[in-house]
Amino acid sequence: MRTFERALEERGFRCVVGIDEAGRGPLAGPVVAAAVQILPETFVTEIKDSKRLSPKKRQLAYEEILRTCRVGVGIASVEEIDEFNILQATFLAMTRAVENLPIEPGFCLVDGSMVIPNLGWPQKSIVQGDSLSLSIAAASIVAKVERDLLMLEYHELYPAYNFAKNKGYATKEHRLALLTHGRSPVHRSSFQVSGL
Repeated sequence: MRTFERALEERGFRCVVGIDEAGRGPLAGPVVAAAVQILPETFVTEIKDSKRLSPKKRQLAYEEILRTCRVGVGIASVEEIDEFNILQATFLAMTRAVENLPIEPGFCLVDGSMVIPNLGWPQKSIVQGDSLSLSIAAASIVAKVERDLLMLEYHELYPAYNFAKNKGYATKEHRLALLTHGRSPVHRSSFQVSGL
């Protein structure tokens, strides 16, 4: 999982950062990105693609990453998603995550098939990077947990949609709540809701 990072370090890049996002597909809430530079040689908790960790293990990994790594988080709002589209909003969140790092990155590894436009730092995209790069996997965990925490806050404001459970994704229950109550201020007006 450190192959990409070590190859770049051998080429002289001293601050290799992994970047990933959470929240491209939901009907509600922002898209959240994280940028992580791995510092420890080993982790106590398991670090892998956030989707392959239980909520409990993901939380433990998140806490260890925050304690031991350099982390930046970036958010693109629902309004920005609706204005620019989800892809451009994702790039915006990723750029903000890098800009919010406490250090200047030397090289960025980006999950997915596309690099971030106009980032300003050297970068490489890696398809399924959260399964191939430790720093991208760590970023996927941070982005997922940070977004889930935001959705819990939205649940307190708009309990009818049960964001605490569905995190804004298009579950049957969520689609029925939309049919009953209409959209909340944190729903993406540019996203079509199938089955309504």
